[in-house]
Amino acid sequence: MAKPKRRYICQACGSVSPRWQGQCPDCAEWNTLVEEAPQTVFSAKHDLSSGGRAVQFVSLDSPVALPQRRKTGLAEFDRALGGGLVPGSAILMGGDPGIGKSTLLLQTAASIANSGGMVVYISGEEASDQIRLRADRLGLGKAPIRLASTTSVRDILTTLGTMDAPALLVIDSIQTMHSDQIEGAPGTVSQVRGCAFELIRYAKENGVALVLVGHVTKDGSIAGPRVLEHMVDVVMSFEGERSHQYRILRAIKNRFGAVDEIGVFAMAGAGLEEVGNPSLLFLSGREEPVPGSAVFPALEGTRPVLVEIQALTVRLASGATPRRAVVGWDSGRLAMLLAVLESRCGLSFSSAEVYLNVAGGYRLTDPAADLAVAAALVSALADRPLSAGTAWFGEVSLAGEVRPVAHSGVRLREAAKLGFTQLHGPDGAAEKVEGLRYSPIRLLPNLVDRVMTGA
Repeated sequence: MAKPKRRYICQACGSVSPRWQGQCPDCAEWNTLVEEAPQTVFSAKHDLSSGGRAVQFVSLDSPVALPQRRKTGLAEFDRALGGGLVPGSAILMGGDPGIGKSTLLLQTAASIANSGGMVVYISGEEASDQIRLRADRLGLGKAPIRLASTTSVRDILTTLGTMDAPALLVIDSIQTMHSDQIEGAPGTVSQVRGCAFELIRYAKENGVALVLVGHVTKDGSIAGPRVLEHMVDVVMSFEGERSHQYRILRAIKNRFGAVDEIGVFAMAGAGLEEVGNPSLLFLSGREEPVPGSAVFPALEGTRPVLVEIQALTVRLASGATPRRAVVGWDSGRLAMLLAVLESRCGLSFSSAEVYLNVAGGYRLTDPAADLAVAAALVSALADRPLSAGTAWFGEVSLAGEVRPVAHSGVRLREAAKLGFTQLHGPDGAAEKVEGLRYSPIRLLPNLVDRVMTGA
C-alpha cells in the first residue's frame, strides 16, 4: 500500500531531511529547509520487473562516429570546451554577478548565428529590449539571433517543438525558469532540478548544444542543488575581479575534454576580447627587478601561464602582533611555507608583517608555486632583488625539500618563449631548451643561498 512521505529540501545545498528544523545539518545554513511535494513510497513487495521496455546493449568496440564539434568563433571559448560545442551537450556556466557571462554568451551566439547556425537565446532576467541594447553597444545588432524573454519552461519547449532544432540554445538563467508541473517558486531545488531535466532531455533528443547560466553563492559555488552539476556534461566558471580587466573561463567538469582548461579574455569597451598570450598580460608593467618579485610558470590544464608573485615584509616593534595578508593564494599554505623557512632555513618572519600578492588578480592553486613564493619572501626579507630573466617553480615539503611537479617541460618552453634565460626548479626536471639554463634546487636552504648571492 502506497503512503505519502514528507521530506524537506535545503535550498542552499540540496540535502534532504525527513523533518523540518531551523538549521540544515549539512551546510549549517538557517531557515533553508522547505517541504517538497510528498513522495509515494512503494512496499517491498511491489514488482517492477515487467511492463518496461527492453534495453538495447552495445559493445565497447561498436563503430560509432565521433561527435562533430561546432566552433564558436571564439578560440579561447573553444579551448576551454576542449575544441568546440558538442551537439546534444549541456553546459552549465556560473560566475559572479556582472562578471560578463551574458556578454560572453551573446558574443558566442552572434558568432554562431553569423556563420549560418540557428541560435535561440532565452532570457529570464532581462527584457528583450535590454539585450538588444547590449547587442547594439557590442556591435552585434545585425546578428540573426532568435531572442525571447520568458520564464515558462512549458512555453519554451512548446515553441521549440514548432521549429527546427537550433544549433545553440542559451537559457539565462536556470534559476529564473519555472515549471507549472512542479510546486515551488523559481529558484527552489525542485524547480531548478525539474526545469533543467526537461531542457537537457530536449537537448539530448534533438542534438542541440544547451548552455544554462547559473547563479553563484557568496562563496563562489553554483547555487542550487549539486545534482544539477551531475546532470550536465560541462561545468564552467567565469572568474575574475571586476576591478581588473582580465576574465578567465575555466572548465571545472568536462565529459568531452580536459578539466581545468582555461580561456582568457580581457574586458574592453566593445565587449570581451580574447587574450592569445596571457603570460604577457600578467607580466605587463615589469621593468627593473625589485625585491620581493618572482616569476612563476603556472599551468592551467594544458596551458602554461607566467605570473608574477609579489611579497613584502615589514619589521615591527617588539611585542606587536604581525599581520599575514594574502591575495590570490592560499593563506594556510603561506603559513606553512613561513614555518618551513623559519625551521629549516633559520629565517625569522615572526616579528615581521608579511603581504603576498599574485599580480593581475590571478588566483593560484598550483602546488608548484611554493618555490616561487619562497623566493619572493626571502628576497623581500633580505631586500635583495632576484636576478633578471629568472623564473622559479617546485613544491616544497615540510622537510624543506623541493619536490618534482608535473609538466616541467611545458613550463620551461613557455619561459624560454618569453625571453627568460634561467629557471630554478626541482632536481630531475631538467629538459634541454635552447636559450634557457636550468638550475636544480634540492633543499630550501640552497634557495636562500642563491637569493643572497644573486645566482
